Amino acid sequence: MKPKVVITNWVHPEVIELLEPNCEVIANPHQESLSREEILQRAKNADGLMVFMPDSIDEAFLRECPQLKVIAAALKGYDNFDVDACTRCGVWFTIVPSLLSAPTAEIAIGLLIGLSRQMLVGDRLMRTGKFAGWRPQLYSLGLANRTLGIVGMGALGKAIAQRLAGFEMRLLYSDPVALTPEQEEMAQLARVSFETLIEVSDFVLLVVPLQPGTFHLINAKTLAKMKPGSFLINPGRGSVVDEQAVCQALESGHLAGYAADVFEMEDWHRSDRPHNIPQSLLENTSQTFLTPHIGSAVDELRRDIALEAAQNILQALQGEKPQGAVNCLRG
Repeated sequence: MKPKVVITNWVHPEVIELLEPNCEVIANPHQESLSREEILQRAKNADGLMVFMPDSIDEAFLRECPQLKVIAAALKGYDNFDVDACTRCGVWFTIVPSLLSAPTAEIAIGLLIGLSRQMLVGDRLMRTGKFAGWRPQLYSLGLANRTLGIVGMGALGKAIAQRLAGFEMRLLYSDPVALTPEQEEMAQLARVSFETLIEVSDFVLLVVPLQPGTFHLINAKTLAKMKPGSFLINPGRGSVVDEQAVCQALESGHLAGYAADVFEMEDWHRSDRPHNIPQSLLENTSQTFLTPHIGSAVDELRRDIALEAAQNILQALQGEKPQGAVNCLRG
């Protein structure tokens, strides 16, 4: 019998075609995500599982799926998945590390420009039918000659900095690991402490992974230290930001604007995660720019991400170490 592989979310037909010669594929043909219970029922006798951002795997789930050999995540950040539990259960856990940076960098810059230049506010004004030609309104900060601080300088931070090189901005970054002097010079970047970055930047852009040390990195205390009238952009992970504190900072006017493609409600591993985006954030249409986690939503790239996840499954089922493995199994 062919090994059984369950795919929890919709994928391009090419992904199923890659797996089917060697696997029995149980796919989700719908755009809606499967519930945990539905996934568990399908995966109880599965050998492989392809998971996505809305999914969450813990040890209790793994105990119900004793045949699992590999969980392939079609993503890069894997804080919703208990990798240690996978290792204890003898299950490979894999990611796709290198395909998401470019499209997410595009979204980050789109959020930056759209928020700072009040483009959504302008769009809504146009649709009222009251536009009668140019007026001295919706004046904005602009980007040229402003300071932008990037918190985190991994692959995504580098991709963003590369794309901002021609914007005539002062670019700062904070990261525990410094770039080489040559890298900093090429990208026109200067490394500073996190505290200095938030104090002097007109725009703060968050691209750190969600870890114990970055949970609510932006909170009431750090927001108070940010430059008055500055903007905050989060294309990385929702829970790096305390959304309630952001709402208060926007209301007080200390924070001029907030843009995000990710939200606390998405961080399923949190037992205390909020189940909704704060209503005051949704209703604040003049100071916010919110997108529905579309950082990697480029059609061909999403196909390629799932294809790479499928390759990881095939490698594991063939007894090989998958190329995207983030854990190490003995034997």
